[in-house]
Amino acid sequence: GKENVDSRHSRGRGAETTRFHTLNVAQPVRFSRKCPTGWHHYEGTASCYRVYLNGENYWDAVQTCQRVNGSLATFTADQELRFILAQEWDLEEKTFVRKDQGRFWVGYQYVITNRNHSLEGHWEVAYKGSSEVFLPPDPIFGSAMSEKENVLCAQLQCFPFPTLRHHGLHSWYAENCYEKSSFLCKRSQTCVDIKDNIVDEGYYFTPKGNDPCLSCTCHNGEPEMCVAALCERPQGCQQYRKDPKECCKFTCLDP
Repeated sequence: GKENVDSRHSRGRGAETTRFHTLNVAQPVRFSRKCPTGWHHYEGTASCYRVYLNGENYWDAVQTCQRVNGSLATFTADQELRFILAQEWDLEEKTFVRKDQGRFWVGYQYVITNRNHSLEGHWEVAYKGSSEVFLPPDPIFGSAMSEKENVLCAQLQCFPFPTLRHHGLHSWYAENCYEKSSFLCKRSQTCVDIKDNIVDEGYYFTPKGNDPCLSCTCHNGEPEMCVAALCERPQGCQQYRKDPKECCKFTCLDP
């Protein structure tokens, strides 16, 4: 477009030529962080996931997830489950109970309908209002089951060995809801600013990246309508360093 603009100005002013000087050119910006620190992002569902390794019973785990604007995880498709299984959750380093290694609460419950020779029942999503979800296959029944409980809670077991995880090997358990276990929270992706703060919908923020002078609006978990400020170099200072997280803030390095 520049040649056309120059030629149009030249024609309009006769022999006089207008010169354009480019001061700064906006470049496309890639925002790599859509989840808070410690959460794993999955593009397929625009969601963030985190395993909490401290042991809590099912109901306490539900409340912990709600406090971070999420819920115990349910899955919409097999691809989402495979993503979860492939992640490094540090399960071999710190688990609440060794016999439950690699097992964590997720957002399903098993409702027992018949206690005859074998336990018969069906899976349900623990909290209504979830979008269309994938329901687990028949579970392995946990060792802490009570004969009085007619509702059991779901544990997904991942295996610590990378080869098994990447092949999608896993198990589903129906366990006593009052047992303590690690758990998996899921939340919608969100805007995260350059200082790792969570930003609410519609608010201005500076996204993570290399430009602390960028200001964007948070919309559907994405930075949009971004504008940038330009900074003059600090006066009377030959050598200086820009602050990577503060706009137009410099440290003078002169002796």
